Amino acid sequence: MTSPGASSPTRNPAWKALAAHGREIEQRHLRELFAEDAGRGERLGLEAAGLYLDYSKNLVTDETLRLLLELAEGSGLRKRIAAMFRGEKINTTEGRAALHVALRAPRHASIVVDGEDVVPAVHAVLDRMAAFSERLRGGEWKGYTGRRIRNVVNIGIGGSDLGPMMATEALRHYSDRNLRFGFVSNVDGTDFAETVRDMDPEETLFVVCSKTFTTLETLTNARTARAWVLAALGDERAVAKHFAAVSTNAGEVTKFGIDSANMFEFWDWVGGRYSLDSAVGLSLMTAIGPQRFREMLAGFHAMDEHFRTAPFERNLPVLLGLLGIWYGDFLGAQTHAVLPYDRYLWRLSAYLQQLDMESNGKRVDLDGNAVDFQTGPILWGGPGTNGQHAYYQLIHQGTQRIPCDFIGFALSSNPLGEHHDLLMANFFAQTEALAFGKTEEEVVAEGVPPHQAPHRSFPGNHPTNTILAERLTPETLGALIALYEHKVFVQGSIWHINSFDQWGVELGKALAARIVPELSSEAAPEPIHDSSTNALIRRYRRLRSQS
Repeated sequence: MTSPGASSPTRNPAWKALAAHGREIEQRHLRELFAEDAGRGERLGLEAAGLYLDYSKNLVTDETLRLLLELAEGSGLRKRIAAMFRGEKINTTEGRAALHVALRAPRHASIVVDGEDVVPAVHAVLDRMAAFSERLRGGEWKGYTGRRIRNVVNIGIGGSDLGPMMATEALRHYSDRNLRFGFVSNVDGTDFAETVRDMDPEETLFVVCSKTFTTLETLTNARTARAWVLAALGDERAVAKHFAAVSTNAGEVTKFGIDSANMFEFWDWVGGRYSLDSAVGLSLMTAIGPQRFREMLAGFHAMDEHFRTAPFERNLPVLLGLLGIWYGDFLGAQTHAVLPYDRYLWRLSAYLQQLDMESNGKRVDLDGNAVDFQTGPILWGGPGTNGQHAYYQLIHQGTQRIPCDFIGFALSSNPLGEHHDLLMANFFAQTEALAFGKTEEEVVAEGVPPHQAPHRSFPGNHPTNTILAERLTPETLGALIALYEHKVFVQGSIWHINSFDQWGVELGKALAARIVPELSSEAAPEPIHDSSTNALIRRYRRLRSQS
């Protein structure tokens, strides 16, 4: 392992200045910062692509922001952004471009990779997806026995599951209710069994998402789905009527029994966790329709253009990325909570966990040098108001600093009496309470017995971002996802790490492949691992043999 190299951000003068400045900020309170600047709440706000960001409740002064912007400028971020949008191979460990922005580029755009304009191919696939999904939505596509398809089950894992599942849930308000959608990812057989338990094989279509069509979990579930269909329909020809594929491996797709006409391509410059707006989104397009899907792409593109062109001090992804670096590297925060106040976004934090933690959970930089600072945070969260009756206690009165993003909408997709005003009252109240808290003196003045005051006071000074939009639409969702995609990229660029590879997922998979034959055969070989793993495997085999 080499020592930290010359490209480490810690060598940047702005980094050193921020470290010193952080010690000063630790002594400040948001109460003071707001008292000193009556216009802070308006001044530290920014709108782009239909999203309004209030970042005034952050532990920052104008000097903090100046130094953070100086850090961004000194990191080569501008060149890195331009290189990504040009299609350069910025994923250096895999020798690939990271060009998810091409997936939502308009038809008239031109983005060249290895001498080829990729935009026409992107739109050709989108057009094929649209035709396919319209046949399903309209009932023209029939199963093998002539019955209409009523269930669409996406089989994938990682980005091929988290993305379409999150977005299908997020946009359920716009979904075709004549169709039911399921998602299978876990190799645990319970996932498949429970997903299809109330489905009829004659009315079910599976979309198998695997770029190579060799992913262990996905292909295991796909083969189980194939057997489930054939057990009911009894004819190999039925496979072509009940399966579609999102892949680049036409040979394996055809061997499985899927008609290559129903295989939808994506490219090696599309990372799995950035693939929702590619053919991986086929199940989503089927749910909401091609027009709504394209509206989502327009939202992605609007945020892409904002990110590409806006000055850093007015750039939403840049500011969110810098604020995350500020808390993680200078104020000791190790986690980050994303708290959407919309039930439709209940899977958003799970989606963002992969986006953020798989992208920036790195311990060496682009040059192979060990990093000497904290990279990606542990990301978590869930929908309000549920969390207020669970983990908000830790955020308000615990000992850790946990920066939070609150996401809300002015209009509900399902207006019911006073529900939305009550929801949003909590939304606004939580950021206020986290910022300003309540002192023991204030608690006692309200009549609380002095011995209870320490328990019922709130220190405040907990930082939050507030993201507010008019309503949750496909376009808004696209902009929101792109905002977080680019935030992650900003942080990776400043940290000088590769946000687009994920070698950390490989070792466990390789070891699992070695262990499988040690579990599945009566004449299984003696395990040859460490003493703990060997003992666990032997115990597992004994329990299996006794059943």
